[in-house]
Formats: sequence, C-alpha cells, structure tokens
Amino acid sequence: MIIIYGEFTIDPAARDELIAAAITMQEETAKEEGCLRYVFSTDLARDDLILVQEHWATGEALGAHMASPHMAAFGAALAGKVKGANLKKYDASGDGSF
Repeated sequence: MIIIYGEFTIDPAARDELIAAAITMQEETAKEEGCLRYVFSTDLARDDLILVQEHWATGEALGAHMASPHMAAFGAALAGKVKGANLKKYDASGDGSF
C-alpha cells in the first residue's frame, strides 16, 4: 500500500473555493480503482491549511490517479491560491500492526 500525506498552505480568502474543489476531487478519486482512502480535511485552528490523506493499493493506481482528468482540474483550481505544499509518500507494505 502507498500512503500520501500532504499539507497545503493556502490563501485564506480562497478557502471556501478550495474546499469545494477538494470535495469534488475527493468524490471523483474515491471512484478510482485502487483508491483505498482519499480524504481532505482542515486544521481547526488555522484557516490557511488544508490536509490530504491518501491510501492506494499500488503505485500503478497512484500513477493512474495522477494522470486523471479530475487531477488536472484540481491542479487548475489550486493555481495561484496555494502558498506552499508539503506532500510525503510512504510505502506501507506491512500489515500496519503494532
């Protein structure tokens, strides 16, 4: 399994617009083969931060997602409204048990 965790620092004036775009992205991505979890959230104490958590069955599924039309549309929605991004990719090939 591939896990992506990300943070987007945004222009607070664009927050509602970006949340609407993230909801559409979340709904479309959930339909993709190999998508196990894809969720956006916000930091309750900061109006300039949007978080994303993704779980993918395979790297190939993630690659297909990156090439999807809704990914391109989401990228266009973010343009000029994101001040910074920090995304990390993790290989979680174990069962996740402690």
